[in-house]
Amino acid sequence: MSEKGPSVSDEDWAAFVEAARKDGVGSGAVPEPRRRLRRPERSEPEGWRTGPAWREMDGRGKARRQVKGVVGITLAAGLLLVVLRPELVTDRLPQGLGGPGATTPLSAETARPSAPPSQEVLPDRPTLKEPFKGSPALRWADGAAGIEVPKAKAVGGMSREEVAGALDSVRRFLVAANLDPATLRGERPTDAIELLDPLQKDVRPRIDRWLTEPDKDNNPLWLFSRFDPAEVRLAGDVVKTRGRMTFEAGERSGEVRVHADYTFVYPLVKTRPGFDEVARTVVRRQMTFALHDPAKVVTTRGMLSVLRMEESAGNSDCARAADGFLHPQFSEDLAGAAPHPGGPEIDPYDRSKDIGDLSHTCGTVTRT
Repeated sequence: MSEKGPSVSDEDWAAFVEAARKDGVGSGAVPEPRRRLRRPERSEPEGWRTGPAWREMDGRGKARRQVKGVVGITLAAGLLLVVLRPELVTDRLPQGLGGPGATTPLSAETARPSAPPSQEVLPDRPTLKEPFKGSPALRWADGAAGIEVPKAKAVGGMSREEVAGALDSVRRFLVAANLDPATLRGERPTDAIELLDPLQKDVRPRIDRWLTEPDKDNNPLWLFSRFDPAEVRLAGDVVKTRGRMTFEAGERSGEVRVHADYTFVYPLVKTRPGFDEVARTVVRRQMTFALHDPAKVVTTRGMLSVLRMEESAGNSDCARAADGFLHPQFSEDLAGAAPHPGGPEIDPYDRSKDIGDLSHTCGTVTRT
């Protein structure tokens, strides 16, 4: 499918913003990156910048690009696709997976780790019976149990009950977008979409385009974890999850912002009869959502706006055309293939850095 360009260039956008400043449009709000034109009594909800300029997915841009202006916020979506080189997996393994307490669940993540999980030398390959062998995720929580909600309190002019509702909605979105079996096998993630505010500019039409006409500029993987059911299926019924959720007052009264940083580990097997090799794809997402007070912001009560979305995927074929699916690679896919030319080595289990601080070139995962 042909590539689609932005509906407005960055140069035209900058000219428009400068003209608005000179004309006094939205006076006092123009310098803010997450404001729209003022309205009497209530301001507009925050919207998505049109075109692919607000995200980088082809490995040639910076990690994040922010556009300031009258009309909206910036959504940053970084897509990091890395391929698996078998020799790097076979000589590295997380420590502690074979000794006493190897399967003792980890306590919940309460702060950003200072380093990636440690590794040891001897490999321990996954099997259909034990799809998380050889992975730090062996001790992670199963599925939705790994998405824990912090205790709510009143912030940003929002009540404790409203904050609790925002946290619960974010949790439900993450489950529907990354763990729901129908979403994983490529079906429409209706439950996730219905949690997003239809008054946030162009959100639902844009998602519809991502799902029905996916390409490098319209990719549902920026929000949803999806696999081609004709190619692969989950090995078992467990996805491992680890991360944390925080919240804070927004930039204006009547706004609470919820930050989510989670990694999902998917064990997969080809759908071909008799195939029994397990490969894992590791997806990390950093997202920020907002819940607004309808008395102060033009919004739908109780529904979420997306302010930030960044994604990284370990073991998804970089060479494949963007078709809206993650494509894990198995040993037979790499047999006889030329070594990947350059690119950084990435540990997909390293949660100590922001996704935006990572290289967005196609590289090599050190383990899955």
